[in-house]
Amino acid sequence: MATKTQSSVSKGRILPHNIDNEQCVLGCILIDQDTGYTLLSELKEDDFYVEAHRIIYENMHNVYVRNVPVDLITLNDELEKNNMIDSVGGLEYLTTLTNTVPSAENFKYYLDMVKRDSVLRKLISSSQDIINKSYEGVTKEDAISFAESSIFQIAEKEDRGGLTHIDVAVDNAIAKMEEIQKEGGKVRGVPTGIYGLDKLTNGFQKGALILIAARPGCGKTSLGMNIIDYAATKGKKKCAIFSLEMSKEEIAHRCICSLAFVDSRKADKGEMDLKDWKAVNAASEVLRQADIYIDEGFSKSPVDIVSKCRRLKREKGLDVIMIDYLQLMGSGKKSDSRQQEVSDITRALKMAARELEVPIILLSQLSRNTEGRKDHRPILSDLRESGAIEQDADMVIFIYRADMYNDVPENEKVGDIAELIVAKNRSGPQDTIKVKWVGNITTFMNLEKDANAMSLETKEPMGKKPKPVANDVPQEMPPIEDIPFDVNDVPPLEDAVADVVPLDNNLDDIF
Repeated sequence: MATKTQSSVSKGRILPHNIDNEQCVLGCILIDQDTGYTLLSELKEDDFYVEAHRIIYENMHNVYVRNVPVDLITLNDELEKNNMIDSVGGLEYLTTLTNTVPSAENFKYYLDMVKRDSVLRKLISSSQDIINKSYEGVTKEDAISFAESSIFQIAEKEDRGGLTHIDVAVDNAIAKMEEIQKEGGKVRGVPTGIYGLDKLTNGFQKGALILIAARPGCGKTSLGMNIIDYAATKGKKKCAIFSLEMSKEEIAHRCICSLAFVDSRKADKGEMDLKDWKAVNAASEVLRQADIYIDEGFSKSPVDIVSKCRRLKREKGLDVIMIDYLQLMGSGKKSDSRQQEVSDITRALKMAARELEVPIILLSQLSRNTEGRKDHRPILSDLRESGAIEQDADMVIFIYRADMYNDVPENEKVGDIAELIVAKNRSGPQDTIKVKWVGNITTFMNLEKDANAMSLETKEPMGKKPKPVANDVPQEMPPIEDIPFDVNDVPPLEDAVADVVPLDNNLDDIF
């Protein structure tokens, strides 16, 4: 049996390719300028198997980026200038390419065939890399992560290696500017539902690692869930929640009460009245329609989380991830210290945000340092196992509630007003946004729009108790046929209802 295996391996096999298809693609570029622009924007040098074809395509692209038409004359001139004309068969072979196809009408077929063979070759190459990696004696987690990452990048048609000429980046940047200009003030990232925060960030952006940190009991989980809920119900985003502390039923319970504006303590004690039940049923229907997927405590390392998210994105789509919370995570590898382990975790999550092209909201506890200061407002050095966290995070948001501290003067405690302190913002300014904390429904709500981003430095009194503003929630819930009550008898939900989200789906249904 061993002899047979060795014989089959030593035979050697030719990698997938088709010379005729490659010639047809190059010929289409030479005979049709419009088709050529399309092909030159969708192909890369390594999509070609034949070395001469790679050289020809490289020189075609050099001509293309100078905004010069790519034809037989300009290509021949470019190859001669670079002393490469002989290595591709001379002018005679270039002429053969123009005669390969009578027209460029079927260029999409040739393009698809060349790309197919290119992907197959990359898969074969990646598979060999995975085999070699597995022989190196690495941990199973590292081996699996390497294999998934290699295949995922091919599946997503991402080429994150090598250098790209800036002309491509310039074109993309200009196109993005034009799109923003056309859309005006529309939030472009994942919306949070908090006016001041959305105004400051324009929504959470792709590839960003956002840290939400607070002392225990300040509401970091609630804030994270409020943002996810709003993004899913109002922003129609596909969200993944990794909760290392709460079950999916506990998360759903929170969301239902928040959306229905029903006191969670009444729900826990079985004290809801008819109006509460109608609101809960209506909220449940909204939640069932939202794309939220939950993993309840089974994924404690970045490798586990990224693995599931890769598959979720590929099969269902993915726009934002929330992880609750950092201190319950492990790196999945041996570390000399907890600080080093946290550094490995945050670095892996930052790379994951970039790879998956989604924002990752990471919740974290603060150290006790805030307790010993007269001003209990958190600062960056209060981050537990700090250093790497601060460095890797694109944005750090602290939650501060004066009502939690007995030594804070009463005149500085304005009801249940909470401060969201944006202590770090890699892509914009820092600021503090004041919001209303509604504890019985575990929800942060907007204050009046002209007050929700008031600067703390002015230390101006808030005046009368501000009226909470709903997160763009409609005055009434849509009619729900399945509610076991007469919906027509139900008054509109409270004006202050925050748009919270669904959680009926579970990652276990997918993985």
